[in-house]
Amino acid sequence: MAKQEHGLGRGLSALLGADPKPESIDRKPVGYINKETVKVNVQAAQKPQADIVKVPIDLVEPNPYQPRMSFDVEALEELAESIRTLGLIQPITVRRKADGKFQIISGERRFRASRLAGMDSVPAYVKDTTDQGMLEMAIVENIQRQDLDPIEVALSYQRLIDECQLTQEQMALRVGKKRASVSNSLRLLRLPAKVQHDIKVGLVSVGHAKVLLSVDDAQTQEDLCDRILQEGLSVRALEELVAKMKEPARKEGKKVVATPELPERYYKMIEIVGKYFDNNISVKRSDNGKGTMTVRFNSDEQVAAFLSALEKTDL
Repeated sequence: MAKQEHGLGRGLSALLGADPKPESIDRKPVGYINKETVKVNVQAAQKPQADIVKVPIDLVEPNPYQPRMSFDVEALEELAESIRTLGLIQPITVRRKADGKFQIISGERRFRASRLAGMDSVPAYVKDTTDQGMLEMAIVENIQRQDLDPIEVALSYQRLIDECQLTQEQMALRVGKKRASVSNSLRLLRLPAKVQHDIKVGLVSVGHAKVLLSVDDAQTQEDLCDRILQEGLSVRALEELVAKMKEPARKEGKKVVATPELPERYYKMIEIVGKYFDNNISVKRSDNGKGTMTVRFNSDEQVAAFLSALEKTDL
């Protein structure tokens, strides 16, 4: 008697059919077929802000406040190929300009890939916002949803300070970060340009950067950065190297202040005092709560403005 073969079972075989043959799935690009293409003479402001419209790609302009300064070419090609096959799944967000064109608020990577894919139009949310609103939305969207390098993040925070007059506390609320995280990010901009470059391209980690920031001399920071690359130093090895460098100062009786992570309340002090001195302020604190605060000023006027604020208790 031949042995009966057992497969999926009678019930499943009946549902799936006997001898199902695998077939390739023919996916068609997403359509947004119920939305009209926006034209120059169409008042898009009459449409709800949450509505998705198709915007001619030649009417879309890049975001001048875009925090991301470089885009991976290979990744763009991959996204463009996906768009050719499936269409742009996630719409970009734009604002309408007075000349009838549209400026990207968020989604520049998707826009570039769509243009690379040869699309005539892109699905978009149309919003009304000011330049400050554009900058804030672009930075927040990028920090929360894109893989910005640490220097791009720090520069984005600095732009919010310089162009939108936001405090570090307000920035932290916007991007959903702790104020200490924002302050530590901004500190990276105090490093020499060569060190910032190596952080930006991923040769040096943020952990290494924190150790380098405990060294005051810029040339020494650059020399240590070179040793990180040449010797493959870990963060712990760099900490030990910096400690050995400071040892002669200890033997001579000079006081060397350790630089552990600052308590949260210290960042408020740095923010308040720093705004009078172009943020040229540094604080070092040891585990026992002792430390130093160094303020560098560029003119007598900066000092006078700070003293005036003290007298008015307007800090």
